[in-house]
Amino acid sequence: MRSMLITSWMALLMIIFCLTTDGTSWHAVAQKNSKLLAGAYAIDITPKKFPVSVNGGMQDRQISEVYDPLHARCLVLDDGKTQVVFVIVDACMVPRDLCDRAKEIIQKRIGIAPRNVLIAATHTHSAVTLTGVFQSEPVEWYREFLVERIARGVEQAYQQREPARVAWGVGRDPSQVFNRRWYMKPGTIQPNPFGQIDQVRMNPGYQHPGLLKPAGPTDPEIGFLSIQALDGRPIAFLANYALHYVGGVPGLSADYFGAFAERIKQLLNAEQVKPPFVGIMSNGTSGDINNINFAGPAPGKKEPYEQCRIVADSVARNVFAAYQRIANQHRDNVPLAAAEREIELGVRLPSEADIARAKEILAQAKGPVLKTLPEIYARETLLLAKYPPKVRVKLQAIRVGELGIGAIPCEVFCEIGLEIKAKSPLKPTFIIELANGYNGYLPTPRQHELGGYETWRARSSYLEVHASEKITAAILDLLQEVAHSAAGPGSRP
Repeated sequence: MRSMLITSWMALLMIIFCLTTDGTSWHAVAQKNSKLLAGAYAIDITPKKFPVSVNGGMQDRQISEVYDPLHARCLVLDDGKTQVVFVIVDACMVPRDLCDRAKEIIQKRIGIAPRNVLIAATHTHSAVTLTGVFQSEPVEWYREFLVERIARGVEQAYQQREPARVAWGVGRDPSQVFNRRWYMKPGTIQPNPFGQIDQVRMNPGYQHPGLLKPAGPTDPEIGFLSIQALDGRPIAFLANYALHYVGGVPGLSADYFGAFAERIKQLLNAEQVKPPFVGIMSNGTSGDINNINFAGPAPGKKEPYEQCRIVADSVARNVFAAYQRIANQHRDNVPLAAAEREIELGVRLPSEADIARAKEILAQAKGPVLKTLPEIYARETLLLAKYPPKVRVKLQAIRVGELGIGAIPCEVFCEIGLEIKAKSPLKPTFIIELANGYNGYLPTPRQHELGGYETWRARSSYLEVHASEKITAAILDLLQEVAHSAAGPGSRP
Protein backbone atom coordinates (compact mmCIF):
# COMPACT_ATOMS: atom_id res chain seq x y z
CA MET A 1 0.00 0.00 0.00
CA ARG A 2 2.83 2.32 0.95
CA SER A 3 4.63 1.67 -2.34
CA MET A 4 1.43 2.47 -4.26
CA LEU A 5 1.11 5.80 -2.42
CA ILE A 6 4.72 6.66 -3.16
CA THR A 7 4.19 5.80 -6.83
CA SER A 8 1.07 8.00 -6.97
CA TRP A 9 2.87 10.92 -5.37
CA MET A 10 5.78 10.52 -7.77
CA ALA A 11 3.38 10.53 -10.72
CA LEU A 12 1.75 13.71 -9.42
CA LEU A 13 5.12 15.37 -8.95
CA MET A 14 6.07 14.43 -12.52
CA ILE A 15 2.86 16.09 -13.81
CA ILE A 16 3.60 19.25 -11.83
CA PHE A 17 7.20 19.17 -13.10
CA CYS A 18 6.07 18.88 -16.71
CA LEU A 19 3.63 21.75 -16.31
CA THR A 20 6.01 24.11 -14.54
CA THR A 21 9.53 23.51 -15.81
CA ASP A 22 8.77 25.38 -19.03
CA GLY A 23 7.60 28.40 -16.99
CA THR A 24 3.92 27.55 -17.36
CA SER A 25 1.84 28.07 -14.19
CA TRP A 26 -1.35 26.33 -13.18
CA HIS A 27 -3.13 29.63 -13.88
CA ALA A 28 -1.67 29.71 -17.37
CA VAL A 29 -2.86 26.16 -18.00
CA ALA A 30 -6.38 27.17 -16.95
CA GLN A 31 -6.17 30.16 -19.30
CA LYS A 32 -5.05 27.95 -22.17
CA ASN A 33 -8.11 25.74 -21.80
CA SER A 34 -10.58 28.61 -21.36
CA LYS A 35 -12.58 30.15 -24.20
CA LEU A 36 -12.73 33.64 -22.67
CA LEU A 37 -10.49 35.46 -20.21
CA ALA A 38 -11.23 38.71 -18.41
CA GLY A 39 -9.52 40.98 -15.93
CA ALA A 40 -10.52 44.31 -14.41
CA TYR A 41 -8.78 46.89 -12.28
CA ALA A 42 -9.70 50.37 -11.03
CA ILE A 43 -6.57 52.46 -10.64
CA ASP A 44 -6.63 55.61 -8.51
CA ILE A 45 -5.94 58.76 -10.54
CA THR A 46 -6.58 61.31 -7.77
CA PRO A 47 -3.93 64.05 -8.02
CA LYS A 48 -1.24 64.26 -5.35
CA LYS A 49 -0.48 67.98 -5.70
CA PHE A 50 -2.84 70.90 -5.15
CA PRO A 51 -4.45 73.17 -6.14
CA VAL A 52 -5.46 71.90 -9.56
CA SER A 53 -7.56 73.39 -12.34
CA VAL A 54 -11.06 71.96 -12.81
CA ASN A 55 -12.90 72.67 -16.04
CA GLY A 56 -16.53 72.30 -17.04
CA GLY A 57 -17.56 75.91 -16.46
CA MET A 58 -17.11 79.28 -18.12
CA GLN A 59 -14.43 80.23 -15.61
CA ASP A 60 -11.58 78.19 -14.24
CA ARG A 61 -11.82 76.70 -10.75
CA GLN A 62 -8.77 76.00 -8.60
CA ILE A 63 -9.54 73.09 -6.26
CA SER A 64 -7.59 71.68 -3.31
CA GLU A 65 -10.26 69.42 -1.78
CA VAL A 66 -10.99 65.78 -2.71
CA TYR A 67 -14.58 64.79 -2.05
CA ASP A 68 -14.27 61.27 -3.44
CA PRO A 69 -11.41 59.60 -5.34
CA LEU A 70 -11.00 59.59 -9.10
CA HIS A 71 -10.29 56.37 -11.00
CA ALA A 72 -9.50 54.97 -14.42
CA ARG A 73 -11.57 51.79 -14.54
CA CYS A 74 -9.96 49.20 -16.80
CA LEU A 75 -11.40 46.03 -18.34
CA VAL A 76 -9.59 43.52 -20.56
CA LEU A 77 -11.39 40.79 -22.52
CA ASP A 78 -9.55 38.02 -24.39
CA ASP A 79 -11.15 35.29 -26.54
CA GLY A 80 -7.82 33.68 -27.45
CA LYS A 81 -7.67 35.45 -30.81
CA THR A 82 -8.67 39.01 -30.07
CA GLN A 83 -8.21 41.19 -27.03
CA VAL A 84 -10.21 44.35 -26.35
CA VAL A 85 -9.72 46.94 -23.65
CA PHE A 86 -12.09 49.46 -22.09
CA VAL A 87 -10.77 52.32 -19.94
CA ILE A 88 -13.32 54.72 -18.49
CA VAL A 89 -11.62 57.72 -16.89
CA ASP A 90 -13.02 60.07 -14.27
CA ALA A 91 -12.37 63.21 -16.31
CA CYS A 92 -14.39 65.85 -18.10
CA MET A 93 -12.60 65.15 -21.38
CA VAL A 94 -9.46 63.20 -22.34
CA PRO A 95 -7.79 64.68 -25.45
CA ARG A 96 -6.63 62.58 -28.40
CA ASP A 97 -2.91 62.94 -27.73
CA LEU A 98 -3.22 61.50 -24.21
CA CYS A 99 -5.32 58.58 -25.44
CA ASP A 100 -2.85 57.82 -28.23
CA ARG A 101 0.16 57.95 -25.91
CA ALA A 102 -1.47 55.65 -23.38
CA LYS A 103 -2.36 53.19 -26.13
CA GLU A 104 1.22 53.18 -27.40
CA ILE A 105 2.50 52.30 -23.93
CA ILE A 106 -0.13 49.57 -23.59
CA GLN A 107 0.96 48.07 -26.89
CA LYS A 108 4.62 48.10 -25.86
CA ARG A 109 3.96 46.50 -22.48
CA ILE A 110 1.32 43.86 -23.24
CA GLY A 111 1.04 43.77 -27.03
CA ILE A 112 -2.56 44.91 -27.52
CA ALA A 113 -2.95 47.03 -30.64
CA PRO A 114 -4.25 50.60 -30.19
CA ARG A 115 -7.26 49.93 -32.43
CA ASN A 116 -8.53 47.44 -29.82
CA VAL A 117 -8.30 49.90 -26.91
CA LEU A 118 -11.16 52.26 -26.04
CA ILE A 119 -10.37 55.13 -23.66
CA ALA A 120 -13.21 57.46 -22.69
CA ALA A 121 -14.02 60.19 -20.18
CA THR A 122 -17.02 59.97 -17.87
CA HIS A 123 -17.57 63.73 -18.20
CA THR A 124 -17.58 64.51 -14.51
CA HIS A 125 -17.29 68.29 -14.14
CA SER A 126 -15.29 67.84 -10.94
CA ALA A 127 -12.01 66.47 -12.28
CA VAL A 128 -8.64 67.86 -13.31
CA THR A 129 -8.42 69.89 -16.53
CA LEU A 130 -6.84 67.87 -19.34
CA THR A 131 -7.74 69.95 -22.38
CA GLY A 132 -8.21 73.67 -22.87
CA VAL A 133 -11.84 74.80 -22.88
CA PHE A 134 -13.06 78.30 -22.00
CA GLN A 135 -10.81 79.70 -19.26
CA SER A 136 -9.34 76.42 -18.00
CA GLU A 137 -6.06 75.18 -19.42
CA PRO A 138 -4.45 71.74 -18.98
CA VAL A 139 -2.57 70.76 -15.85
CA GLU A 140 0.60 69.53 -17.56
CA TRP A 141 2.06 67.42 -14.77
CA TYR A 142 -1.28 65.67 -14.32
CA ARG A 143 -1.48 64.86 -18.02
CA GLU A 144 1.80 62.96 -17.74
CA PHE A 145 0.67 61.30 -14.53
CA LEU A 146 -2.62 60.17 -16.10
CA VAL A 147 -1.02 58.57 -19.17
CA GLU A 148 1.15 56.36 -16.99
CA ARG A 149 -1.70 55.50 -14.62
CA ILE A 150 -3.96 54.42 -17.48
CA ALA A 151 -1.24 52.19 -18.90
CA ARG A 152 -0.49 50.72 -15.47
CA GLY A 153 -4.18 50.08 -14.80
CA VAL A 154 -4.62 48.21 -18.07
CA GLU A 155 -1.46 46.23 -17.41
CA GLN A 156 -2.79 45.18 -14.00
CA ALA A 157 -6.17 44.21 -15.47
CA TYR A 158 -4.33 42.18 -18.12
CA GLN A 159 -2.26 40.36 -15.49
CA GLN A 160 -5.45 39.52 -13.58
CA ARG A 161 -7.13 37.79 -16.54
CA GLU A 162 -8.88 34.59 -15.61
CA PRO A 163 -11.40 32.24 -17.21
CA ALA A 164 -14.64 34.19 -17.46
CA ARG A 165 -18.06 34.42 -19.01
CA VAL A 166 -20.19 37.38 -20.05
CA ALA A 167 -23.79 38.42 -20.57
CA TRP A 168 -25.38 41.64 -21.71
CA GLY A 169 -28.72 43.37 -21.77
CA VAL A 170 -30.62 46.62 -21.49
CA GLY A 171 -32.34 48.22 -18.51
CA ARG A 172 -34.44 51.37 -18.47
CA ASP A 173 -34.64 54.41 -16.22
CA PRO A 174 -36.58 57.33 -17.72
CA SER A 175 -36.73 59.13 -14.38
CA GLN A 176 -33.22 60.58 -14.51
CA VAL A 177 -32.91 61.98 -18.05
CA PHE A 178 -34.33 65.21 -19.49
CA ASN A 179 -33.51 67.14 -22.64
CA ARG A 180 -31.92 70.38 -21.49
CA ARG A 181 -32.59 72.32 -24.72
CA TRP A 182 -35.99 74.01 -24.92
CA TYR A 183 -37.94 75.86 -27.56
CA MET A 184 -38.83 79.23 -26.07
CA LYS A 185 -41.57 81.77 -26.71
CA PRO A 186 -40.55 84.71 -28.92
CA GLY A 187 -38.91 87.47 -26.95
CA THR A 188 -37.79 85.24 -24.05
CA ILE A 189 -34.29 84.44 -25.34
CA GLN A 190 -31.51 86.98 -25.00
CA PRO A 191 -28.93 87.45 -27.81
CA ASN A 192 -26.21 84.81 -27.83
CA PRO A 193 -22.50 85.73 -27.46
CA PHE A 194 -22.36 86.56 -31.17
CA GLY A 195 -25.33 88.94 -31.05
CA GLN A 196 -27.83 86.56 -32.66
CA ILE A 197 -31.19 85.26 -31.37
CA ASP A 198 -31.45 81.47 -31.06
CA GLN A 199 -34.63 79.45 -31.26
CA VAL A 200 -33.77 77.24 -28.29
CA ARG A 201 -32.12 77.75 -24.93
CA MET A 202 -30.08 75.39 -22.79
CA ASN A 203 -31.00 75.15 -19.10
CA PRO A 204 -33.74 77.82 -19.18
CA GLY A 205 -34.68 77.46 -15.50
CA TYR A 206 -37.45 75.73 -13.60
CA GLN A 207 -40.93 76.51 -14.96
CA HIS A 208 -39.63 79.46 -16.96
CA PRO A 209 -42.63 81.36 -18.39
CA GLY A 210 -41.14 81.13 -21.88
CA LEU A 211 -40.96 77.33 -22.00
CA LEU A 212 -42.63 75.65 -24.98
CA LYS A 213 -41.27 72.12 -25.38
CA PRO A 214 -37.97 70.21 -25.31
CA ALA A 215 -35.96 70.48 -28.50
CA GLY A 216 -35.03 66.80 -28.63
CA PRO A 217 -35.63 63.32 -27.20
CA THR A 218 -34.09 61.41 -24.31
CA ASP A 219 -32.77 57.85 -24.17
CA PRO A 220 -33.84 55.97 -21.02
CA GLU A 221 -31.92 52.78 -21.86
CA ILE A 222 -29.07 51.48 -19.71
CA GLY A 223 -26.97 49.15 -21.82
CA PHE A 224 -24.73 46.83 -19.85
CA LEU A 225 -22.10 44.11 -20.06
CA SER A 226 -21.70 41.75 -17.09
CA ILE A 227 -18.44 39.86 -16.59
CA GLN A 228 -18.03 37.09 -14.05
CA ALA A 229 -15.66 34.24 -13.22
CA LEU A 230 -16.68 30.70 -14.09
CA ASP A 231 -17.89 30.17 -10.52
CA GLY A 232 -20.21 33.18 -10.79
CA ARG A 233 -18.01 35.64 -8.88
CA PRO A 234 -18.52 39.15 -10.31
CA ILE A 235 -15.43 40.56 -12.04
CA ALA A 236 -16.78 43.74 -13.63
CA PHE A 237 -19.97 45.42 -14.78
CA LEU A 238 -19.82 47.97 -17.63
CA ALA A 239 -22.93 50.14 -17.99
CA ASN A 240 -23.88 52.97 -20.35
CA TYR A 241 -26.44 55.72 -19.74
CA ALA A 242 -27.11 58.93 -21.67
CA LEU A 243 -26.81 61.42 -18.80
CA HIS A 244 -24.41 64.35 -19.04
CA TYR A 245 -23.41 64.44 -15.35
CA VAL A 246 -25.13 65.38 -12.07
CA GLY A 247 -22.94 67.85 -10.17
CA GLY A 248 -23.54 69.46 -6.80
CA VAL A 249 -20.21 68.27 -5.41
CA PRO A 250 -17.55 70.42 -3.72
CA GLY A 251 -14.01 69.47 -4.57
CA LEU A 252 -12.81 66.74 -6.87
CA SER A 253 -15.35 64.00 -7.48
CA ALA A 254 -16.20 61.14 -9.83
CA ASP A 255 -19.79 62.45 -9.75
CA TYR A 256 -22.62 59.91 -10.12
CA PHE A 257 -20.37 57.69 -12.24
CA GLY A 258 -18.32 56.83 -9.15
CA ALA A 259 -21.42 56.48 -6.98
CA PHE A 260 -22.89 54.04 -9.51
CA ALA A 261 -19.72 51.91 -9.37
CA GLU A 262 -20.14 51.55 -5.61
CA ARG A 263 -23.89 50.95 -5.72
CA ILE A 264 -23.79 48.24 -8.39
CA LYS A 265 -21.05 46.55 -6.37
CA GLN A 266 -23.41 46.39 -3.40
CA LEU A 267 -26.33 45.10 -5.46
CA LEU A 268 -24.16 42.35 -6.98
CA ASN A 269 -22.92 41.38 -3.51
CA ALA A 270 -19.38 41.93 -4.74
CA GLU A 271 -17.95 44.08 -1.95
CA GLN A 272 -15.58 41.42 -0.61
CA VAL A 273 -14.53 39.53 -3.74
CA LYS A 274 -10.90 39.07 -4.71
CA PRO A 275 -9.59 40.45 -7.03
CA PRO A 276 -11.74 43.50 -6.29
CA PHE A 277 -14.85 43.91 -8.43
CA VAL A 278 -14.90 46.90 -10.80
CA GLY A 279 -18.16 48.74 -11.50
CA ILE A 280 -18.03 51.04 -14.53
CA MET A 281 -20.50 53.64 -15.79
CA SER A 282 -19.73 55.06 -19.24
CA ASN A 283 -21.42 58.10 -20.72
CA GLY A 284 -23.88 57.56 -23.56
CA THR A 285 -25.05 60.11 -26.12
CA SER A 286 -25.85 62.84 -23.61
CA GLY A 287 -24.70 66.03 -25.32
CA ASP A 288 -28.14 67.59 -24.79
CA ILE A 289 -29.31 65.58 -21.76
CA ASN A 290 -29.16 66.35 -18.05
CA ASN A 291 -30.84 65.39 -14.77
CA ILE A 292 -33.05 68.48 -14.44
CA ASN A 293 -36.76 68.58 -15.14
CA PHE A 294 -37.30 72.23 -16.05
CA ALA A 295 -41.02 71.65 -16.56
CA GLY A 296 -41.39 70.92 -12.86
CA PRO A 297 -40.84 73.00 -9.72
CA ALA A 298 -37.38 73.59 -8.35
CA PRO A 299 -36.41 70.87 -5.87
CA GLY A 300 -35.37 71.61 -2.33
CA LYS A 301 -31.73 72.16 -1.45
CA LYS A 302 -29.69 68.98 -1.19
CA GLU A 303 -26.53 68.13 0.66
CA PRO A 304 -23.30 67.82 -1.35
CA TYR A 305 -23.20 64.58 -3.35
CA GLU A 306 -26.79 63.74 -2.33
CA GLN A 307 -28.17 64.07 -5.85
CA CYS A 308 -25.31 61.94 -7.21
CA ARG A 309 -26.28 59.17 -4.80
CA ILE A 310 -29.97 59.48 -5.68
CA VAL A 311 -29.28 59.17 -9.41
CA ALA A 312 -26.74 56.38 -8.97
CA ASP A 313 -29.12 54.38 -6.80
CA SER A 314 -32.00 54.76 -9.27
CA VAL A 315 -29.92 53.79 -12.30
CA ALA A 316 -28.18 50.93 -10.48
CA ARG A 317 -31.43 49.45 -9.23
CA ASN A 318 -33.01 49.57 -12.67
CA VAL A 319 -30.05 48.03 -14.44
CA PHE A 320 -29.71 45.39 -11.71
CA ALA A 321 -33.33 44.39 -12.33
CA ALA A 322 -32.48 43.91 -16.00
CA TYR A 323 -29.33 41.99 -15.03
CA GLN A 324 -31.37 39.56 -12.93
CA ARG A 325 -33.41 38.65 -15.99
CA ILE A 326 -30.28 37.54 -17.90
CA ALA A 327 -28.12 36.37 -14.99
CA ASN A 328 -28.33 32.73 -16.10
CA GLN A 329 -27.28 33.58 -19.66
CA HIS A 330 -23.57 34.21 -19.04
CA ARG A 331 -21.38 32.29 -21.46
CA ASP A 332 -17.73 32.00 -22.40
CA ASN A 333 -18.03 31.25 -26.12
CA VAL A 334 -18.40 34.82 -27.38
CA PRO A 335 -16.42 36.31 -30.27
CA LEU A 336 -14.64 39.63 -29.86
CA ALA A 337 -13.91 42.09 -32.64
CA ALA A 338 -12.71 45.67 -32.92
CA ALA A 339 -12.42 48.12 -35.79
CA GLU A 340 -11.54 51.78 -36.09
CA ARG A 341 -11.48 54.45 -38.75
CA GLU A 342 -10.36 58.04 -39.07
CA ILE A 343 -12.48 60.47 -41.03
CA GLU A 344 -11.70 64.04 -41.99
CA LEU A 345 -14.14 66.75 -40.97
CA GLY A 346 -14.26 70.47 -41.56
CA VAL A 347 -13.79 73.09 -38.86
CA ARG A 348 -16.16 76.05 -38.47
CA LEU A 349 -13.37 78.62 -38.46
CA PRO A 350 -14.14 82.25 -37.62
CA SER A 351 -14.08 84.78 -40.45
CA GLU A 352 -11.86 87.86 -40.55
CA ALA A 353 -14.86 89.91 -39.40
CA ASP A 354 -15.40 87.49 -36.49
CA ILE A 355 -11.78 87.86 -35.47
CA ALA A 356 -11.88 91.66 -35.67
CA ARG A 357 -15.05 91.73 -33.52
CA ALA A 358 -13.45 89.39 -30.97
CA LYS A 359 -10.36 91.58 -30.66
CA GLU A 360 -12.51 94.64 -30.12
CA ILE A 361 -14.50 92.95 -27.35
CA LEU A 362 -11.38 91.73 -25.58
CA ALA A 363 -9.77 95.15 -25.79
CA GLN A 364 -12.58 96.48 -23.64
CA ALA A 365 -12.55 93.60 -21.12
CA LYS A 366 -11.50 94.39 -17.57
CA GLY A 367 -9.11 92.12 -15.73
CA PRO A 368 -7.58 88.74 -16.60
CA VAL A 369 -10.73 86.77 -15.68
CA LEU A 370 -13.39 87.26 -18.33
CA LYS A 371 -16.87 87.76 -16.91
CA THR A 372 -19.37 87.99 -19.76
CA LEU A 373 -20.27 85.47 -22.44
CA PRO A 374 -19.29 87.82 -25.30
CA GLU A 375 -15.84 88.21 -23.71
CA ILE A 376 -15.41 84.49 -23.11
CA TYR A 377 -16.45 83.59 -26.64
CA ALA A 378 -14.28 86.34 -28.08
CA ARG A 379 -11.27 84.61 -26.52
CA GLU A 380 -12.49 81.27 -27.88
CA THR A 381 -12.79 82.84 -31.33
CA LEU A 382 -9.14 83.91 -31.34
CA LEU A 383 -8.00 80.50 -30.09
CA LEU A 384 -10.16 78.64 -32.62
CA ALA A 385 -8.76 80.81 -35.42
CA LYS A 386 -5.48 78.92 -34.96
CA TYR A 387 -7.14 75.56 -35.76
CA PRO A 388 -6.56 73.88 -39.14
CA PRO A 389 -9.44 73.94 -41.66
CA LYS A 390 -9.88 70.17 -41.29
CA VAL A 391 -9.33 67.70 -38.46
CA ARG A 392 -9.12 63.95 -38.33
CA VAL A 393 -11.58 62.26 -36.00
CA LYS A 394 -11.12 58.70 -34.71
CA LEU A 395 -14.15 56.41 -34.58
CA GLN A 396 -14.32 52.86 -33.23
CA ALA A 397 -16.62 49.87 -32.88
CA ILE A 398 -16.26 46.84 -30.62
CA ARG A 399 -18.22 43.62 -30.63
CA VAL A 400 -18.71 41.35 -27.63
CA GLY A 401 -20.86 38.46 -28.78
CA GLU A 402 -24.04 40.03 -30.15
CA LEU A 403 -23.43 43.29 -28.26
CA GLY A 404 -22.22 46.27 -30.29
CA ILE A 405 -20.38 49.23 -28.77
CA GLY A 406 -19.57 52.37 -30.75
CA ALA A 407 -17.09 55.05 -29.66
CA ILE A 408 -17.30 58.72 -30.69
CA PRO A 409 -14.94 61.49 -29.44
CA CYS A 410 -17.68 64.09 -29.02
CA GLU A 411 -20.50 65.18 -26.75
CA VAL A 412 -23.09 63.50 -28.93
CA PHE A 413 -26.71 64.62 -29.14
CA CYS A 414 -29.15 61.98 -27.94
CA GLU A 415 -31.05 61.63 -31.22
CA ILE A 416 -27.83 60.55 -32.95
CA GLY A 417 -27.38 57.69 -30.50
CA LEU A 418 -30.99 56.63 -30.95
CA GLU A 419 -30.54 56.49 -34.73
CA ILE A 420 -27.38 54.39 -34.46
CA LYS A 421 -29.05 51.98 -32.04
CA ALA A 422 -32.03 51.56 -34.38
CA LYS A 423 -29.88 50.92 -37.47
CA SER A 424 -27.07 48.87 -35.93
CA PRO A 425 -26.79 45.23 -37.08
CA LEU A 426 -25.85 44.25 -33.53
CA LYS A 427 -28.58 44.11 -30.92
CA PRO A 428 -28.27 45.64 -28.48
CA THR A 429 -25.87 48.47 -29.29
CA PHE A 430 -24.80 51.42 -27.20
CA ILE A 431 -22.48 54.37 -27.83
CA ILE A 432 -19.72 55.55 -25.51
CA GLU A 433 -19.14 59.24 -26.09
CA LEU A 434 -16.01 61.29 -25.40
CA ALA A 435 -13.98 58.25 -26.44
CA ASN A 436 -10.45 58.25 -27.87
CA GLY A 437 -10.23 62.03 -27.90
CA TYR A 438 -12.25 65.22 -27.68
CA ASN A 439 -13.80 67.02 -30.65
CA GLY A 440 -16.49 69.09 -28.93
CA TYR A 441 -20.26 68.90 -29.20
CA LEU A 442 -21.95 66.96 -31.98
CA PRO A 443 -25.37 68.45 -32.80
CA THR A 444 -27.37 67.44 -35.87
CA PRO A 445 -27.70 69.91 -38.76
CA ARG A 446 -31.23 70.71 -37.60
CA GLN A 447 -30.01 71.46 -34.07
CA HIS A 448 -27.37 73.76 -35.55
CA GLU A 449 -30.20 75.71 -37.18
CA LEU A 450 -31.92 76.09 -33.82
CA GLY A 451 -28.79 77.45 -32.15
CA GLY A 452 -28.17 77.30 -28.42
CA TYR A 453 -25.08 76.83 -26.29
CA GLU A 454 -24.03 73.49 -27.75
CA THR A 455 -23.79 75.01 -31.24
CA TRP A 456 -21.92 78.20 -30.33
CA ARG A 457 -18.57 78.21 -32.13
CA ALA A 458 -15.71 77.60 -29.68
CA ARG A 459 -13.14 74.95 -28.81
CA SER A 460 -16.11 73.14 -27.27
CA SER A 461 -18.09 73.16 -30.54
CA TYR A 462 -16.27 73.52 -33.82
CA LEU A 463 -16.97 70.62 -36.19
CA GLU A 464 -18.73 71.27 -39.48
CA VAL A 465 -22.54 71.44 -39.47
CA HIS A 466 -22.91 68.07 -41.20
CA ALA A 467 -20.38 66.25 -38.99
CA SER A 468 -23.07 64.18 -37.26
CA GLU A 469 -24.26 62.69 -40.55
CA LYS A 470 -20.74 61.66 -41.57
CA ILE A 471 -19.94 60.24 -38.13
CA THR A 472 -23.20 58.29 -37.97
CA ALA A 473 -22.55 56.72 -41.37
CA ALA A 474 -18.99 55.76 -40.41
CA ILE A 475 -20.00 54.26 -37.05
CA LEU A 476 -22.70 52.16 -38.73
CA ASP A 477 -20.10 50.93 -41.25
CA LEU A 478 -17.78 49.94 -38.41
CA LEU A 479 -20.58 48.13 -36.59
CA GLN A 480 -21.31 46.25 -39.81
CA GLU A 481 -17.63 45.35 -40.05
CA VAL A 482 -17.39 43.87 -36.56
CA ALA A 483 -20.81 42.23 -36.89
CA HIS A 484 -19.61 40.26 -39.91
CA SER A 485 -16.29 39.34 -38.33
CA ALA A 486 -16.23 35.74 -37.09
CA ALA A 487 -13.68 36.54 -34.42
CA GLY A 488 -12.28 39.91 -35.38
CA PRO A 489 -8.77 40.75 -36.51
CA GLY A 490 -5.88 39.60 -34.38
CA SER A 491 -5.16 42.08 -31.63
CA ARG A 492 -1.42 41.90 -32.09
CA PRO A 493 0.34 43.33 -35.14
